[in-house]
Amino acid sequence: MSRWRSPAAAPSAPRCRARKSPDRALVAHIDTLGAMVKGLKPNGRLEVVAVGHWNARFAEGARCTLFSDDRQFRGTLLPLKASGHTFGPEIDNQPCSWDHIELRLDEIAYSLDDLLRLGIHVGDFVAIDSGAEITPNGFINSRHLDDKAGAAVLLGAIKAVKESNVRLPVDLHPLFTISEEIGSGASAALHQDVAEMLTIDNGTTAPGQNSSEFGVTIAMADMVGPFDYHLTHRLIQLCKEFGIPHQRDIFRYYRSDSAAAIEAGNDLRTALITFGIDASHGWERIHWNALESLGQLLTVYMQSPPLFPRDRQDMGPRAGFPTLPA
Repeated sequence: MSRWRSPAAAPSAPRCRARKSPDRALVAHIDTLGAMVKGLKPNGRLEVVAVGHWNARFAEGARCTLFSDDRQFRGTLLPLKASGHTFGPEIDNQPCSWDHIELRLDEIAYSLDDLLRLGIHVGDFVAIDSGAEITPNGFINSRHLDDKAGAAVLLGAIKAVKESNVRLPVDLHPLFTISEEIGSGASAALHQDVAEMLTIDNGTTAPGQNSSEFGVTIAMADMVGPFDYHLTHRLIQLCKEFGIPHQRDIFRYYRSDSAAAIEAGNDLRTALITFGIDASHGWERIHWNALESLGQLLTVYMQSPPLFPRDRQDMGPRAGFPTLPA
């Protein structure tokens, strides 16, 4: 592929794109991990189940808000045996699972009748406090950085392109999904003319992984399989060309909006770019550097030409069929 540089800003009001097809989609999800009321207990506490996949050990001690039909209630998620002065060593020996977690409301609730009086029902949602903290050296500690941080980067990249009056080479659709954590993700709402879909999500910095809290982490594959070779390598090329720090990784226990889009029958190329996150789905931590690098890659990708013009056709001709390097 020939080298490409960002086009100059338009001298007047920007046009949306140079041509309409094939389209692109940039996707981030805005749903978060949480819980729901599973049962009302005789002691005035609430049995809960997880929404999304997160371990109960990260729920213990979490402050939260319960949303009933017409009110909000504050409370704390606690293990069934929460008092060391009462249970002694049993505190450390009790199992760690959602079956051993209960929600204590900050209300006069010591019986089933008290809960019914408050209007609590099975199926009420429970939102977990983020507990966000940003340190002076650039680290961000918080729950729900997956994928609120990705959504923020996408909004920032869109804002930068709009304010620079950049004329994009093709239509681009920002998409914010609300069900990635429970699996359906970008299975709907995609325009059928979309040929390239780039997902923004978190990468896992852990032993055995190549992700980092600095630079962009480009996913080569996840538990569903490899991402599109050509689109992934276009992103790698852009990182090299524009000096964006990056690394590559493969995730074994991970799926994203891209998988949901493919499984729903969408015929498109998918890729995944991530910010490295430590303790994913727990007490998460990232660094500003990864978010800035991700924003840089997004803005140059939005301005780059379509990967293959033949992708605009439902059945592309053999001429121009993409092949791997010789």
